[in-house]
Amino acid sequence: MKGWIIMEKYIGTIIVAAIIIIVCVLAIRSMIKDKKSGKSVQCGGNCNNCHGCH
Repeated sequence: MKGWIIMEKYIGTIIVAAIIIIVCVLAIRSMIKDKKSGKSVQCGGNCNNCHGCH
C-alpha cells in the first residue's frame, strides 16, 4: 500500500520523464536513419549549392 502512495506522488514526473525519453529516442533514431541514407546536418549531398570548405 505504501508503494502506491509514493507512485501517486510522483506519477506526473514519471509521465513527463517517459515522454522526454521517447522524444529523445525518436530524434536519435531519425538522425541515424538520415545519416544512413546520406543526409546529415553538415552535408545535404547537393554539391551544386554548396558554399562549404571545398
